[in-house]
This record gives sequence, structure tokens and C-alpha cells, in this order.
Amino acid sequence: MKIQQVRTNLVRLPIEEPLVGAPPMPGMMREFVTVQITTDDGIEGIGVTAFGGKLIRTVKLAVEELGELIKGDDPIDIDAIRQKLKTASSNCGPGGIVTLALTAIDIALWDIRGKALNLPLARLLGGLRDRVPAYASGALVRTSPTDKVVEAAVALVKKGYRQMKTQMAVEGLTPHQEVERIRLVREAVGPDIALMVDINQRWSVQEAISIAARIEDLGLGWLEDVTAANDYQGLAQVASALATPVCGGEYLYGIEPFRQMLAHRSVDIVMIDLLRVGGIGPWMKVAGMAEAFNLPVVSHLLPEIHVHLVAAAPNATVVEYMPWTWRLFDDPPMPVNGMMTVPAGPGLGFSFAKDLFEKYGV
Repeated sequence: MKIQQVRTNLVRLPIEEPLVGAPPMPGMMREFVTVQITTDDGIEGIGVTAFGGKLIRTVKLAVEELGELIKGDDPIDIDAIRQKLKTASSNCGPGGIVTLALTAIDIALWDIRGKALNLPLARLLGGLRDRVPAYASGALVRTSPTDKVVEAAVALVKKGYRQMKTQMAVEGLTPHQEVERIRLVREAVGPDIALMVDINQRWSVQEAISIAARIEDLGLGWLEDVTAANDYQGLAQVASALATPVCGGEYLYGIEPFRQMLAHRSVDIVMIDLLRVGGIGPWMKVAGMAEAFNLPVVSHLLPEIHVHLVAAAPNATVVEYMPWTWRLFDDPPMPVNGMMTVPAGPGLGFSFAKDLFEKYGV
């Protein structure tokens, strides 16, 4: 089997918050580069990547140029292709546009492998389970007024979610006001809902310890990205000072930075972003490293693909259901009462939406 064609597209999805109709998150990721890799046997694998900034067209060009280099290669040889593309991009190391472009190709190659073997991706990776928990993300944002956040949180509970994430580090609020706001959310959803909080690197180490100490009694599921993602020693200080688990990792590129994070005991829960880590193989490697440190892993964005990875990794606990990518796909997996079922079809188990490029192509 040989790679015959590599096609790329750029799509721009609508701004929305479809979970409960809450105000959308400002700056939500809505532009994506898609790739379709076709073999001489007629198998098509699909992949996707994104940047979240103004260089998305540069990412598309990178996918195109790397795609030209793999025509004629055997798509089953994923590691060999990855090494070839790393060498072609001057072994620039983890980080930036090369990693994001490589991820799109990597996902498509795994999709082809699954289709060639007639197995879902999750089974290729180990097949530990076929259903996994999911938490609601993106509806309880810091830019929304407190009453709207409380209203949306209650609506999520009514929709069957047992886990959800909100945000702190709200611009214009004092630490006291921040604490009062999160207490209102906890009161609204009750003590039995797993409530996580994202800081998005907005606190200093001292702020993180001081503010978080005032909400330890709320029993939060985790505090996420409490300070700069590469301040491994600072994160370790926060994790050591708090009973509330500290979560981080989504901002890290490649697998090497996770070694530093784990060695410093910077977090209690490791969050892995499929696009930034460099693809499906690297994601599973990081999960394995975390397992060696007796730590759980969770996913970041792209729940439709991450459901396979979380289902396969023994120490993966939950999928972040951020509904930014569901329009990309035809019949994608979605949470039902807070649980996601792994697609049963081969590979990813779904294709791009039939009208995707016609409706949202740029």
C-alpha cells in the first residue's frame, strides 16, 4: 500500500456554545486545517490540526509541504514517516508549526492503519474500554457574568453532566470576589458534581497558593494551569502546598517537556493536547510516562479523537468535551449523560462532514 494523494483544506467554523447556549468563549478556536490522505488501495485517512492564532494559513502550507514528501510511502510505517518529516524540517525539535503540521498527518495515518486492519483506533492502541466519562467545557467562562455562569452550570447538570469546568482569574475581580464567585457555582451544582477550574496561566505562584487555599473546602476536581506552564519548580510549589489536585500540560509541545514536569512533580494530573504533543503515538508515550509516575492523564480539546486515546490508556480518566470541532465530522461521538462511546467503525470511525468544505471552507 502506498500514499497516492494528500489534500489539505482550511475551514472556519461558526462562533457558538452549543452545550447550553451560553455566551461563547472569546477567542475560541474555530479555524482548522484538514488533511485527507488517500492510498493506491482507495483507503482515505483524515486528520486535523489548528493553531488558535493568525498563522493558520502557515500551518496549512506546512501540512501541504510535508504531505508532498510522503507520496509513495507506505502509510503503515508511521514512525518511519514521522522521522522522515522531522529530518526534512531540520529536526527543529518540539514546538510550533512543524509539530502541529506533523500531527495532522499522523492522525490521518493512524486512521488509514485502522481502516486497513478493520479495527477502531482505540482497539489498535489497546482496547481497554469502549465508554469513557466526559466533562463539559467551554460553557462556564470567565467573561460571563456570575449569574450567567451559575445558570449555565445548573443547565449542564440537568443535561446529565456529572463533571464540568469553569474558569477563575477573572479580570477586574479581587481575590475575595473570585472566591465568592466560585463558591456560588459550587453551591449551584451541589457537592456531588466534579467541578474543575482553569486558570490559563494567569496567576503567579504566590497568588495560586493564596487564592486556592481559600477554596480548598469546595472539593474541586482540579486547578488547571495555575501559573506559567514551563515553570516546573513553581508548579511543584503550588502542587505541594495544596490538597486540591493541580493539573497541567496542555501548553507543552512534544514529549520531552513532560519529562521535566513529571520529574519535578509539577502536577497531580497530566493534561495532554493531541495537537501540541505531536500526534497519537506521542500522546500515548506521555500517558505511559505519567503511568510510571502513578499519575492520571486527561485530554485537551478534540474530544471526537481523544475518546479513542482516553479509552485506550489505562491511566486516562476523562475526556474534555469542548464542542469546538463537532461540525468537522459526520456523525461524531457525543456525550450522553456525561459518557462518550468509542466509535465502532474502523480507524477514527467517522469522516469529515459531507458539506464541511462547501459550508465552511476558506
